Amino acid sequence: MSCDFVVFDLETTGLSPRYHEIIQIAGTRMRNGTVVTRDSFFSYVRPEGPISSFITAYTGISTRDVANAPPICKVLAAFSEYVGEAVLIAHNGQRFDAKFLWAVCEQKQLKARPVELIDSIHLSKRLFGSSRGTGHGLDVVLARMKVAISNRRRHDARGDVSGLAQAVERMWRKLNLDATCSGIPRAQTLLPKPSVQR
Repeated sequence: MSCDFVVFDLETTGLSPRYHEIIQIAGTRMRNGTVVTRDSFFSYVRPEGPISSFITAYTGISTRDVANAPPICKVLAAFSEYVGEAVLIAHNGQRFDAKFLWAVCEQKQLKARPVELIDSIHLSKRLFGSSRGTGHGLDVVLARMKVAISNRRRHDARGDVSGLAQAVERMWRKLNLDATCSGIPRAQTLLPKPSVQR
């Protein structure tokens, strides 16, 4: 039995799903623990408010980059179509990415569907342990798994997804996980039903 997964990342205007907005989404597909080359998703998102100079310095994303981007409802609908029946994977996804997706669906009153999500931190903890002082931030995981982000910068969703997907693939092999990633905890988030266009 095989199962599709989509490794994804969001860039946002801040840390609060209630007060901040998504400005970039990237994803790449995995099947049976292997990255599916050239099967990816990317979009900037036009926020309702301006992007601060701090966020531009942190992510490299400016108000100019998103000026002609589609709004969040349209981007999330397209991302939901791309995801299909796949399980999502994000690093620190339970505490961050899942909450932003859930918040957008609720705030915009989208007809939503539940989607399973695996936080790749669980893979890192399974592989390296969770004793005090054992870090599981993305930079630490990338270094441990000897993954270099060469063509994109960190904190650009495309660069983070590229690096994370490689790290997940390598952790998957080291953990000898089956095609469905069974035994790794799953959470839930929301995405718009694919037919929704707003």
